[in-house]
Amino acid sequence: MTPVRVLTVDDQPIFLEVARALLESTPGFDLVGEATSGVEALVAAERLHPDLVLLDVRMPGLDGLETARRLADQQPGAVVVLVSGDNAEDLRALAAESGAVALIQKERLRPRVLRDLWARHGPAAGAVRAKH
Repeated sequence: MTPVRVLTVDDQPIFLEVARALLESTPGFDLVGEATSGVEALVAAERLHPDLVLLDVRMPGLDGLETARRLADQQPGAVVVLVSGDNAEDLRALAAESGAVALIQKERLRPRVLRDLWARHGPAAGAVRAKH
């Protein structure tokens, strides 16, 4: 299996560290880049062509919701997962409208959750859905 290329985006260095450790401990996932803003994320995605983007919702300037919308246009093959420290229900509807496949609380992000998200939303999942 080809490793899943992951870009993490968050304005908080601590989450980038946590995400880095998560990806290092999850076989089949490789961290290919990090960004600290929506603008940096768009530039990095253009250069790196990630398979999966873990994207913070609340960032100054270009927030995660708008960044997800732009990523959907710029990198249509990338799976975008929004991550947030909040558990606000209003974010779920906004996340769905942004083109992201899921909204996950940061503290719930674990190797099993990452693998499940990829199994449900990665390219192989699309092939399975197309057969049905």
